[in-house]
Amino acid sequence: MVFLHVAINVSDLERAAAFYEGLLGLTPVDRPLKFPGRWYQIGTVQIHLIQAEKVVPPHPDERWGRNPHFALGVSDLAVFEQRLTAAKIPLQRSASGRAAIFVADPDGNLIELSQLF
Repeated sequence: MVFLHVAINVSDLERAAAFYEGLLGLTPVDRPLKFPGRWYQIGTVQIHLIQAEKVVPPHPDERWGRNPHFALGVSDLAVFEQRLTAAKIPLQRSASGRAAIFVADPDGNLIELSQLF
């Protein structure tokens, strides 16, 4: 078995692209589909943004790490934390004390950014 991709519903594709490309630094890859969306390649895995009419992300727990999310490993967590803080993007540090932060995209989809060692 091989992990291929994660699909994320977004309400505004251009706004989401500004977040994933501008703040997270991801580069879009070719996407052979006709309905609105954007794909990003990270190693052997892809993130698929899919434009949806309505997005209702679940956040039942105030500690974001206990909610549905996907995680990205980064080489310099402090750089991402500074970039997100400068853009006034809310974030939460991992409650476990490890080097990780949680951030929500413009539609509230949660992403963990975890320091690679």
